[in-house]
Amino acid sequence: MHHNIHQFILLSSILFGNFLSSETYFVNNKAQYYQVTKNLNAGDTVVLEDGVWNDFEILFEGEGTEKKPIQLKAQTNGKVFITGKSNLKIAGSYLIVSGLIFTDGYTPTNSVIEFRKNRYELANNSRITEVVIDNFNNPDRAQNDNWVTIYGKNNRFDHNHLSGKKNKGVTLVVKLNSVESQNNKHLIDHNYISNRQILGSNGGETLRIGTSHYSLQNSDTSVINNYFDKCDGELEIISNKSGNNKFIGNFFNESRGTLTLRHGNGTLVKDNIFIGSNIDHTGGIRVINKNQTITNNYMEGLKGYRFGGALVVMNGVPNSKINRYHQVENAVISNNSIINSDHIHLAAGSDQERSAVPIESSFNNNLIFHKDNINPIKIFDDVSGISFSNNIISNSDYLEIKNGFNLKNLEVYKDYNDLTYAKGITSIGISKNLTKIAKDKTGVSWYPKHKQTNTFDTGSAIKIEPKDDAIFNAINSASPGDILMLAAGTYRVQRILEINQPITIMSESNDVEIFFERSSLFEIHNKGSLKIKGIKIYGSESPDSSGNSVIRTSKSILDNYKIVVEDSFISKLDVNHSFSFINPSKSSFADLISIKNSSFSNITGSIIIMNKEFEDYGVYNAEYISIEDSKFTNIEGILIDIYRGGTDESTFGPHFIMKGSKLVNIGFGSRNKQKAMMRLHGVQVTDINNNELINTQPIKIFHTVGEPITSITSNILDSKNKLQIVELNSAEENTAYVKNNRFVN
Repeated sequence: MHHNIHQFILLSSILFGNFLSSETYFVNNKAQYYQVTKNLNAGDTVVLEDGVWNDFEILFEGEGTEKKPIQLKAQTNGKVFITGKSNLKIAGSYLIVSGLIFTDGYTPTNSVIEFRKNRYELANNSRITEVVIDNFNNPDRAQNDNWVTIYGKNNRFDHNHLSGKKNKGVTLVVKLNSVESQNNKHLIDHNYISNRQILGSNGGETLRIGTSHYSLQNSDTSVINNYFDKCDGELEIISNKSGNNKFIGNFFNESRGTLTLRHGNGTLVKDNIFIGSNIDHTGGIRVINKNQTITNNYMEGLKGYRFGGALVVMNGVPNSKINRYHQVENAVISNNSIINSDHIHLAAGSDQERSAVPIESSFNNNLIFHKDNINPIKIFDDVSGISFSNNIISNSDYLEIKNGFNLKNLEVYKDYNDLTYAKGITSIGISKNLTKIAKDKTGVSWYPKHKQTNTFDTGSAIKIEPKDDAIFNAINSASPGDILMLAAGTYRVQRILEINQPITIMSESNDVEIFFERSSLFEIHNKGSLKIKGIKIYGSESPDSSGNSVIRTSKSILDNYKIVVEDSFISKLDVNHSFSFINPSKSSFADLISIKNSSFSNITGSIIIMNKEFEDYGVYNAEYISIEDSKFTNIEGILIDIYRGGTDESTFGPHFIMKGSKLVNIGFGSRNKQKAMMRLHGVQVTDINNNELINTQPIKIFHTVGEPITSITSNILDSKNKLQIVELNSAEENTAYVKNNRFVN
């Protein structure tokens, strides 16, 4: 009966649609949808019946009214899934879309949701609400697309759930590329946006309003009460590139990067809360351009520095081009609280180009407290154009600015809102009524925000005996986080072991040998990460061909991965030339590669190769690479090759650390074109300490973009020329910290 009623309504509406109003159409296939939506009237509602809609390019258009909008909704919230190559375009006026879930696919166009049909037919006075986009990513991480693109005027995007953007492109973008989309007065509110993995290049913003080309136009967009949860894509969580926008009451939880006023004037940043939990590169607000107001914001536990600090006021470029840095002028920074955050940078980015210091600006009534009594304020140029008054800072050893700051021995406490205040201090810092938006008040109520993250060693321990295909079969039947416990013995692996979930492979007794007969032992795929512990791996039975490796990634890998090697022994990677330990594919990205307490010997290639992004677009292949307490002997190739080219400043890494390790006879193979033991090109943070390097090629470090931090201390080297540091973007001869090294020759 129910089905017959739907069919009657559908048939009637098709035949007499022009004469009906405020009808509800239930559709259960794409053909019905396309037929019904040809002639929608004000007040009509289209209902997608529960189920999976695959390869569905949805065009929803019509002319509703304020009192009679046209609606597209799910039959049941949470039970309509849009999958495969699918997207949604809306065009017209007073349209409302709700209840859909985009998952298990990706858009075939530039956007998943787009507020336009084409460049001439836009959406106005329309709303997307309670829609989910979850891991809806192009499988090629280098392919660029946006999840949501807003055009037109007076549109609202609210109470949506956007989680797991992985490929290049902005999660949510507002476009101003025509008069019809400028002065738009859009409202973006109460959205839950989460889990934007580190991209490793520019183009990973979570929210962008405008572009450089249209940045002197006003957008008038309001971004209110949104929850940004672990949004780590790049240095700019939010990239403001237009004028007269408002960012009010948003919460940033453990998100790397900053709310960046990159272009545009007249922005209001008020009542926002940034909680970093002492995670690397978590930041607050970066100020550029004219007439910016930053007031009543709270920043706690932020570890970001330079352009990613808790509060950063930039230098500009004199007579700046529209895409560079305009001078800070008439910025008002008042009544903010910066708590246990390490870096406040003023006149940041000062160099020969960025020489226009801030002018006609004020820094008043701010509270700065650090539990370790350090001074987080660093000045890079003339700040006489900023008036400082009535600020309070906790006792610190040194403060460059004498006027406008009152040093106090502050006693702090957490108030009802879980924010920190100083006892006896009123009217300085944030107000008492500032509260963070609750997570459950954002996004949708019917879709989970807390998804279990699969990590190493969180599953079951599975015992493996040294039999044919034992490891292969165990990996194929394992669950995420499982530990494969290998009994003592010799394992011969005849297949490449594909890793598509976090897996630990370890020995029960440190008496496990693995010989592999293919060009690689492990190949990491999407969702895969690998931990090896207490294993001996030999390459002597691999094919007699060049370019073998122990660990590689698949040619197309979207998810960031991790490799951890502990207490292991790798040797005899020498059946042919260029046999390496870790050699991932181009456009892959590792969150972490860690080697601890392991030994490597007789290898014709390299230990870690991260040099395939050679186009100088600012792209790189790993965020953190760490080597600790390990030994390397007779490595013919370059030991570590990390390349991050270009001059783009929108990323965090790479980071490299090597400590407590011994290296003997490294880098003298004829195919080592770099003639180096190690090449670190464009690495942003380097720490090489307490190592012993005997009979090795030089360490070559190239400082390029940004202000790289390089520390080389307490090492033993066989000659001074083993450290070659080249400054490619600094007038200084050497910005590295090189101390307490001992040279034996």
